[in-house]
Amino acid sequence: MGEPLGLLQVTVIRGKKLVIRDFKSSDPYVILKLGTESAKTKVINNCLNPVWDEELSFTLKDPAAVLSLEVFDKDRFKADDKMGHATLSLQPLISVARLRHIVRVSSGETTLRKVLPDSDNCVSRESTISCIDGEVVQSVWLKLCAVESGEIELKIKLIDPPGTK
Repeated sequence: MGEPLGLLQVTVIRGKKLVIRDFKSSDPYVILKLGTESAKTKVINNCLNPVWDEELSFTLKDPAAVLSLEVFDKDRFKADDKMGHATLSLQPLISVARLRHIVRVSSGETTLRKVLPDSDNCVSRESTISCIDGEVVQSVWLKLCAVESGEIELKIKLIDPPGTK
């Protein structure tokens, strides 16, 4: 866990069918965690299908890293309510990044791996990991756990550390 494996750019695109935590709606925001780093999206007021389209960046150091995500409802006068959580193993993304160097994929768009939903992950539908013009990108929907409903859409891009291309 010494040298950085790259920069992880996570775009929190949107949420779908989030749970109601206030009277008729919720004011959701997302907190992402990777290792000791964390980042937060803005609050979207009065919305159960929010669109954030926010990019958050992390330094990826651990090849067995897991991205954690929590959704909260912003409250003014009490603690924020939990609206679910999810995790995503980054191992498939990291292995595709290594594979890309071996097969020398550098231009165009090539799908190199698919991640399917199963009991060991929070993936809610088939997710593809592609090499797009030399960058490794995963588009994924995560099902929120510990709540009645809710999904979060992410786009994750792994950028090589400087001097490794």
